[in-house]
Amino acid sequence: MRAAIWYGARDVRVENVMPGAPGRGEVAVTVAYCGICGSDLHEYADGPHAIPVVEPHPESGRVAPLTLGHEFSGTVAEVGPGVTGLRPGDRVAVEPHYRCGECARCLAGEYNLCRHFGFAGLMGDGGLAERAVLPSYMLHRLPDGVSLKQAAVFEPAAVALHGIRRSGLRDGETVAVVGLGPIGLLVVQLAVRYGAGRVIACDPSPSRRALACRLGAAEAVDAGELPPGTADLAFEAVGAERTLRDCLEATRRGGRVVLLGLGGVLAVDAFALVNNEQSIIGSVGYRDCHPELIRLAAEEGMDFGAIVTSVVPLDDVVHGGFETLMNTMEEIKVLVRP
Repeated sequence: MRAAIWYGARDVRVENVMPGAPGRGEVAVTVAYCGICGSDLHEYADGPHAIPVVEPHPESGRVAPLTLGHEFSGTVAEVGPGVTGLRPGDRVAVEPHYRCGECARCLAGEYNLCRHFGFAGLMGDGGLAERAVLPSYMLHRLPDGVSLKQAAVFEPAAVALHGIRRSGLRDGETVAVVGLGPIGLLVVQLAVRYGAGRVIACDPSPSRRALACRLGAAEAVDAGELPPGTADLAFEAVGAERTLRDCLEATRRGGRVVLLGLGGVLAVDAFALVNNEQSIIGSVGYRDCHPELIRLAAEEGMDFGAIVTSVVPLDDVVHGGFETLMNTMEEIKVLVRP
């Protein structure tokens, strides 16, 4: 089969590899669509960041080189011993979180904080391939009417939904979203659905601001133009010190800021943070979000696929995918169709 293999920074190769067979508790999935995530771009540009290169990941047992891609959907091709509830032909969305099921956080139901935190497609082989072998707990059957193309966007939508749950969003609150990449745009869409009274979107790209308004934002402004002190809640979806500062300045006294962007060391004015009694909330991955997203798509007709701007074949994943996303703001979400 064909697969996009990460060997190192700027070294992703589409190669022929032998397809794996599912072991106990595993399922082989024929991949329909796989999105390219910002995390993938980080690994491509200057990784490794999360990809294991020395010690194998404790859940996947894998070390680089490995197959990228953690935002994907497909059809069950084969089930391994001990798998129940899934059969060949089932259409599925993939929730690519690894979990041990035994640590304190897993036993508390917080599997996104597992001691062996990781994702298929970063810490193990993923979906930028014709076929992927995965633990059965990662798979969610899709009802009729939910397309495989839309299902490939459930993974970033889950990041957005988990962030909204972490935020404690209350009906009628004013929400600022800073950074209108895929996650920020999905936060806009879901914040409106979950009761935000007004959403103000912020990004330097006019096309992304226009899309945010189509997804429900009441207003979209250029970078650095958020009105100060007007938001009850802000989402930082960039991962930069400047945008964190914008979020804090835009948020009222007693307000909250949720960090979704992948940033390094970010400095804050602790004096102002304390005096304004603001809260900074971290949010990582997701848990128990996919069933709700499937319901929203199937029963309420929500279209998370509105952020998809291109679909490219696997053989064009480097130039039509990684390089294009790194060199233009016009592309938002690129799906690869193996």
